[in-house]
Amino acid sequence: MRHTYIFISGLHRSGTSLFTEDLTSNFHMSGFKNTGVPKNEGQHLQNVVKPAKFYGGPGKFGFKRASYLDETHSLATKENKKRIDNSWNRYWDMEKKYLVEKSPPNLVRTRFLQYLYPESIFITVMRHPIPVSLATQKWSKTTIHSLFKHWLICYNKYLSDARYLNQQYLFKYEDFVNNPIKIMKDISALAGENITHDKSIKIKKNINDKYFNKWENKYSASFFKQPYYQLLINEFQHKFKEFGYSLVGPEFCVSTD
Repeated sequence: MRHTYIFISGLHRSGTSLFTEDLTSNFHMSGFKNTGVPKNEGQHLQNVVKPAKFYGGPGKFGFKRASYLDETHSLATKENKKRIDNSWNRYWDMEKKYLVEKSPPNLVRTRFLQYLYPESIFITVMRHPIPVSLATQKWSKTTIHSLFKHWLICYNKYLSDARYLNQQYLFKYEDFVNNPIKIMKDISALAGENITHDKSIKIKKNINDKYFNKWENKYSASFFKQPYYQLLINEFQHKFKEFGYSLVGPEFCVSTD
């Protein structure tokens, strides 16, 4: 059977696991399950490419240029593809047409993956930098400033590489939780297959709110942290607005289009 590979990317805590669960509930899809590795991510199921933790892990891997891979990298060989296949194929149902793999560092490796798997679709999840950064901080132990910078570096890297991808789709986590049916319709049009949303999967629409409240209470409303808060606003507000997000105001999302 001729397979189509679907590679899912997005920073840690961006909702990629939730989306992958929904996508692979479709009959023609096969994803990794019960693998025994964190979040069933393909990065942990092969020994060709170093996983994100080798480059610092969540909130850090994008700072290491060595984590970036493209078609010119020395690892981009037919032999290495076979090695990855031998690792991944044992976890996929090879009778399915679409084989799905999800790993956060795919965000900076799309061109490499397309070189190895020309018949591939890249789907990227983007979530507001406030919840992503606050949720990641417990793992990275780094500052919000560093995490905001990491968010921008990784998504800008993806966008610079996306122009070289044959099939790619970027959507916002906020759009997915508000209207998963529309996101699946968009992916259906891209893949040429009827892909539906699994209504049995519980999707919480307002989960970002607790992070927005934490952001305001910890930084904006804190007399001692207001200078740091203002520094973050001055440096990052205009950059995040380019992605349709805001660090100030009651809504925080400028646009979800």
